Amino acid sequence: MRKIIVEAEVSLDGIMNGPDFWGQVFKYHGNDVTDYLDDLLFVPDALLMGRTTYEVFAEVWPAREGKNADRINSMPKYVASRTLQEPLAWNATLLKGDVAKELAKLKQESGNDLLQYGVGELTKTMLRHGLVDEIRLLVFPFIFGEGPRVFENIDTTTMKLLETRTFSTGVVALHYQPDKTG
Repeated sequence: MRKIIVEAEVSLDGIMNGPDFWGQVFKYHGNDVTDYLDDLLFVPDALLMGRTTYEVFAEVWPAREGKNADRINSMPKYVASRTLQEPLAWNATLLKGDVAKELAKLKQESGNDLLQYGVGELTKTMLRHGLVDEIRLLVFPFIFGEGPRVFENIDTTTMKLLETRTFSTGVVALHYQPDKTG
């Protein structure tokens, strides 16, 4: 069975976006952080996205070049949205009907894992239905102060720590698995 991995980059205070947030994040993308993210990109067969991530990525990635752009642009993408209409561009398929059931079917298919970048409504749905197998947080050594918090408005979910890794720029990777016993 395929795993669903959720990856998010956050500040020490749990912020995951905002004006110049990514400008701060990229200051800490040393070679080891970049290698970590590159390795993660080449694990899954497909990307899972909510509407916002899909719209941002579809605007940015098709114009980029290089092995990461080639990988992201060629991968199938499954998009959860109540407002987008088919057909979707950029090798994307709209998940129709019950998103949790559709994702459960995708997990049953043969192949490599499924990856979601960022945390939002789709993550909330997947957590509620026990579909997330791993959450990988990259925590950056700065406090951003305001903006959307990574797990805002998500129900209490107990996690089991799987792995930690510290990078040369002070970034820490935290890998968690939802604890289905707690």
